[in-house]
Amino acid sequence: MKKSLLVLLLLVIGTSCVSKKKYADLESKYIDSKGSLQKLELKFAKIDKRVEIYNNKINSLKGDNVTLEKENALKLEMLGNKAVISKEGRVLLNKTLSKIDPKKLATAKTLKDSLNLAVSYNVVRKALGKSEFNNSEDIDIDIDQTVVMISVSEKLLFNSGSYKVKKDALVLITKLADIIQSEPSMDVMIEGHTDSQTIKNASVSDNWDLSTKRATSIVRLLQNKFDIEGSRLIASGRGDTMPLFPNTNKENRAKNRRIRIVILPNLNKFFALLAEEEAGK
Repeated sequence: MKKSLLVLLLLVIGTSCVSKKKYADLESKYIDSKGSLQKLELKFAKIDKRVEIYNNKINSLKGDNVTLEKENALKLEMLGNKAVISKEGRVLLNKTLSKIDPKKLATAKTLKDSLNLAVSYNVVRKALGKSEFNNSEDIDIDIDQTVVMISVSEKLLFNSGSYKVKKDALVLITKLADIIQSEPSMDVMIEGHTDSQTIKNASVSDNWDLSTKRATSIVRLLQNKFDIEGSRLIASGRGDTMPLFPNTNKENRAKNRRIRIVILPNLNKFFALLAEEEAGK
């Protein structure tokens, strides 16, 4: 009897030991499975996020496409040497051309000529309204195709051999800044020009240096004092390489020492702004 009980006890103990081992194995497998499931959940979450980003991009492109369609209706394209403009753009262009002097308009033989007149009109009509830019032998306004150039004599802006802007020049530069700010479709390049006489002092090393520093001084003033976007401004030093007159006498050299403000049209901006003006009426 005792012997039977002993055998039974050993069987129970043995069975209990096997169950614990199985339990431990199952528990380990469960933990491993749980970890794998969490990794899968993370992967699915990343996939869901990528799908969301992709869908957002698709929706964004749809919105951009609508915007592009509107912009393309006013877009100007160049095919070889011929300008092509949409019907909507031509309507807006004609409204601008209708404000131009008929005699000047009669000189426009091509669409490109008409564009030149329309773009320059928006700048020049504002410049000519400023007394500082009108009837002055020290200031000259010229139009070359779609580019408007305002040349200002050195003596109105700087002392001889200096690149520090005169205090008296602020009135003139304020008027210039008004013109630039009033026509946001234009970018502006400030060019410094000198005569051919050699220059070297404590501040500048030669004419290249002087012309570049003068242009940069004007650009900094327009940006820092008058809040004109730096992305619209270009500083360029020309030295004595582009004289208006031969540097053979004092008078000619004085005319060659100048700052030239080159107002460059961005035609896409130009037509977009025309459209905005028309929509606001």
